[in-house]
Amino acid sequence: MEKVKQIQVGSQTVGGDGKLFVMAGPCVIEDPERTLAIGKAMKAICEKLGLTYIFKASFDKANRSSYTSYRGPGLTEGLRILADIKKELQVPVVSDIHETCQAEAAAEVLDVIQIPAFLCRQTDLLEAAAATGKCVNVKKGQFLAPEDMKNVVAKIEHAGNENIMLTERGINLGYHNLVVDMRSFPIMRSFGYPVVFDATHSVQLPGGAGTKSAGQRQFVGNLARAAAGAGIDGVFMEVHDNPAEALSDGPNMLYLSQVEGVLRDMAAINEIAQRSVSTDK
Repeated sequence: MEKVKQIQVGSQTVGGDGKLFVMAGPCVIEDPERTLAIGKAMKAICEKLGLTYIFKASFDKANRSSYTSYRGPGLTEGLRILADIKKELQVPVVSDIHETCQAEAAAEVLDVIQIPAFLCRQTDLLEAAAATGKCVNVKKGQFLAPEDMKNVVAKIEHAGNENIMLTERGINLGYHNLVVDMRSFPIMRSFGYPVVFDATHSVQLPGGAGTKSAGQRQFVGNLARAAAGAGIDGVFMEVHDNPAEALSDGPNMLYLSQVEGVLRDMAAINEIAQRSVSTDK
């Protein structure tokens, strides 16, 4: 496998060392206590498995299916909650921004600024995120081929930031289905930056429940293990103690009780994949 750069995420470095890192948490900030409890559970799991953990939760889900859907507490309150969680857990934190005006405030709290898949080609947004100097995680658009992400990388680099990671979350097949092309991992890794697999959004059925998205949680483990074998640096998961009660993306979120087994398998498979030397070039 090709080597990628180590990048800075808060006080941690990830990528380039052959070790899997984990970005996980609830889809959106819910009750602060419950959100923190999910983070505590994930941190304990990752510490047990020797994996670097980055807490994830969105302060605003600006691309929900319906205007009636819960979006989150918003920028100001959401960042306050994330700052408290970061202080309590002592781990890096990642969340999404949707507008250029959010970048500066987000950078005061976040260690990773995430660009949603639908916005991955928005030059001004990429440049605003890059200008913060924080790590920028860009989710590959469901409408892009993996090689197209080289242009996204170039925009961030041109803005003076080489602290980049790219995330695969499937491509649109149509009629609410997403498909993950395992070739995307080595293709995007060839750009020299860590690549992440979004294991839970990849089983989402966007808009599949009418006014909200559906999902196929039962396939998360299958795809996650396959991605570890195909060559990734990190995994992104949305997790919950009871997805049926989740305020966003419940059908594709993984139960906390399922996480350790999946991550244990992924770490073991990843060790083999990282040792492999490709002879197919």
